[in-house]
Amino acid sequence: MVFFLGILALGVFLVATAARAALEQSSDFQVGLNVAAQAAQKLYFGTATNADQWTDKTYFDILKDDSEFGQITAANVMKWFDTEPEPSVFNFTDGDVIADFVKATGKRLRGHNCVWYNQLPDWLSNGTFTAPELAFIVERHCFTLVSHYRGQVYSWDVINEPFNDDGTYRVDIFFNTLNTSYIPLALKAARRADPHTKLYINDYNIEGIGAKATALKELVRSLKASGVPIDGVGIQSHLTVGGVPATLQQNMAEFTALGIEVAITELDIRFTALPPTAAGLAQQKADYATVVAACNAVPGCVGVTVWDFTDKYSWVPSTFPGQGAACPWDENYVKKPAYAGITEGFLG
Repeated sequence: MVFFLGILALGVFLVATAARAALEQSSDFQVGLNVAAQAAQKLYFGTATNADQWTDKTYFDILKDDSEFGQITAANVMKWFDTEPEPSVFNFTDGDVIADFVKATGKRLRGHNCVWYNQLPDWLSNGTFTAPELAFIVERHCFTLVSHYRGQVYSWDVINEPFNDDGTYRVDIFFNTLNTSYIPLALKAARRADPHTKLYINDYNIEGIGAKATALKELVRSLKASGVPIDGVGIQSHLTVGGVPATLQQNMAEFTALGIEVAITELDIRFTALPPTAAGLAQQKADYATVVAACNAVPGCVGVTVWDFTDKYSWVPSTFPGQGAACPWDENYVKKPAYAGITEGFLG
């Protein structure tokens, strides 16, 4: 057994060394972002996607390229509004399209998400429930959703965005009715549904050390002390150019010191004024490199996912009018300097 493990470790080392050599010899490190991630001994580089974009052939050809992406997140169709549009009436048709694509291409799948205050069906967001009723609904939804994809999903964002920026709990239908008890309810239901998937809490503005990150660390400590299953924290990383927190790497290390893994789950780095200048694109490249290098430096950071890879389908302009150009590819599928920044970040 020891001999076998030694041979296996040597094989992994040789593959990573060969990939790294190829990276370093390539022009501007243009060899594939997933290749770069695996050369750095991370599990993947991934992207979120929506299947209605797949009729765009150029988009789909890039998406399915294993050298670019080894992991896929369903951006919308595994959320509550789509998967349980009526009480106890489940719909997995749209989610299955993503899952089938992942299975066919041999990529990893990230489930997103089980419990979130947003994009809820009207019957839930407008409903009036007692605590026992809502507890049952949360458990039913999480168990049914996760069990449907049992054995297919590397990790689930079981709880999404539970905190305000000041570290207090977000006031929503779940907290208002169940206080914080909905969090262990959801995590335990997800674990019963799939004993092998990784269970995450996912949030934004937790990239640097601060009140929100501290609150999430305290929650992780509390869950683990109570025997509640929690495997990871998703650090979304919707950032602005020039705005990467200086404490990102330290913060990730503090999370992993709690006995969990972390992942960069929704990375994009937007310009707050358009169009980008040459200096701005250079800064964006440096920022992408900084984020990826921080993950690369923390052994417990398993991978990096962008929240779609092209400006053509970025969520940013519709949410932040006048801002954008946040992705590694532009709207015409031309690789921006940010692309090289990602591979450089993995090279260390």
